[in-house]
Amino acid sequence: MSYLVLARKYRPKSFTEMVGQEHVVRALGNALQTGRLHHAYLFTGTRGVGKTTVSRILAKSLNCVGPDGSGGITDQPCGVCQACTDIDSGRFVDYTELDAASNRGVDEVQALLEQAVYKPVQGRFKVFMIDEVHMLSNTAFNAMLKTLEEPPEYLKFVLATTDPQKVPVTVLSRCLQFNLRPMAPETVLEHLVKVLAAENVPAEPAALRLIARAARGSMRDALSLTDQAIAFGSGQLQVETVRQMLGSVDRSHVFQLIDALAQGDGKTVVETSETLRVNGQSAASTLEEMSVVLQRMAVLQAVPDSADESDPEGAETARLAALLPADETQLLYSLCLHGRGELGLAPDEYAALTMVLLRLLAFKPGVAGSAEKKTLKSPETRAAASVPVARPAAPVAAAPVSAPTPPVAARPITATAPPSSAAPVHPSHGQVLSVVDAAHPTPPATPVAGAPAAAKVMAVPVRVAPESRADAPGPSAGSPLVPTEEGAYWHLTVQQLVASEAVTALVRELALQSQLVARDSDQWLLRVERESLNSTSSRERLQAALQAAGHNVTLAVEIGRVGDSPAKRNAAIAEEKQQAAEKLIYEDPFVQTMMRDFGAKIVPGSIKPIDINA
Repeated sequence: MSYLVLARKYRPKSFTEMVGQEHVVRALGNALQTGRLHHAYLFTGTRGVGKTTVSRILAKSLNCVGPDGSGGITDQPCGVCQACTDIDSGRFVDYTELDAASNRGVDEVQALLEQAVYKPVQGRFKVFMIDEVHMLSNTAFNAMLKTLEEPPEYLKFVLATTDPQKVPVTVLSRCLQFNLRPMAPETVLEHLVKVLAAENVPAEPAALRLIARAARGSMRDALSLTDQAIAFGSGQLQVETVRQMLGSVDRSHVFQLIDALAQGDGKTVVETSETLRVNGQSAASTLEEMSVVLQRMAVLQAVPDSADESDPEGAETARLAALLPADETQLLYSLCLHGRGELGLAPDEYAALTMVLLRLLAFKPGVAGSAEKKTLKSPETRAAASVPVARPAAPVAAAPVSAPTPPVAARPITATAPPSSAAPVHPSHGQVLSVVDAAHPTPPATPVAGAPAAAKVMAVPVRVAPESRADAPGPSAGSPLVPTEEGAYWHLTVQQLVASEAVTALVRELALQSQLVARDSDQWLLRVERESLNSTSSRERLQAALQAAGHNVTLAVEIGRVGDSPAKRNAAIAEEKQQAAEKLIYEDPFVQTMMRDFGAKIVPGSIKPIDINA
């Protein structure tokens, strides 16, 4: 007698035996009871959650005739009639399963649809079940669209897929879609207990928990792992044998690592990592188990009453949750997740695991060296940082400060200065130089008693440069608009040129940034501040644009201060519109009520004027 694997032996035969998919069972059960049956169903979900099983149960519910042969459509198939037994054994002539992964062409789909014109031979309905339907080609999808939309009354379509994103929307819109969810480890554990009790196989609860977590929401995977564990453990499931089979890390090592990280004990962290290497434990599994424990710790820290009394590891998890601050728990969790992705980049995954653990230790606040601000100063430099560096007294002119800085008085040297050579003393990294204000020169420091006259020193001023070129004011920065009659005429002319796109790029900038100083019948004089704008090509192109617009003049350009340019006028107009828009918003009664009664605030910069003519 051949052995039937647990995943097939304990496949549910009715909706009442389905586990973890109550939302699908309830919807289909109500539809069968009320007779509101759709012609096409789409079941989606990851592997091993029951898509094919639901399809077969639905086919039995549609074709079941009961033990006495007089039954009708039901949500509880009898399982003993000819239709139920034939569907379970896979020989029901009116139930067709098509594997789209190996029959994805248009010919296979057309061959299936050719059977749709014939009425059921044995049952009440024909049921076409297409598994992994997302593997069909585009032509195959197109071939089945019409039949899928308006099938005969005796035909039902059941589609199943693990990747609904690849199914065309034209197919999705013709089906009722049900998403079968991954099952929780607790649900898988409960079902495994019932199965092993029926099989008379002894099993430790901790071993079943390992299998339930390793299944990752798939009941079929859980039953397959259980089969493997029974064979590996010689007919019984023990936690050590199951852990060895799965290659999972002992939680005691995980608890030891987290405890050492909480205590800042680097030695224990490295020793535990070496123990994992010697035992051949998976580095990825170690970080995964740490992530699981840290997640439970974070939940306990946020909701202390959420502890699971039935979990034998709950007490240790609660102890670590009380030992480690909540922010450090979140940090460790994040680093473990990112560390799993780095294991494949390292030449040795155990070395990568050690580095991840040491990174967890390095980022822990309070560990020696981590609370200290990182600096490039040497200890000797830090000790001497409080003493200003000086040069031998000499007639040094006070250098002008390039950026406005508050006056800082120089501090005289109070310690005996070493004999200085003729060469100047250059400051080293980490040394602090006193700043001397050029407007308030500091008198020379008082010489130290017993020191030679040449040892008189004074603090050297340090220039403070702006951080970037953007900080330095431009030639026209802050200069106000001084309206002129010629400026108004020039602004209108330039606006027309820009609107007609007669000037672009540098020519447009020359027109916008220039001021019309004087104009005669045949010559206009412009003034710009930047020499870079006054190029021959730009000037000639602007002159050509003016002549094309009807101004037959010759341009002359000079360099000077600009007080009335089209750019300044545009900026003034924009500022006026901005102020008007802000005034309109702030004076609105509704806005004032929200600010007064609810403490609402307007985000700075969020008010923008709208050009209704645009």
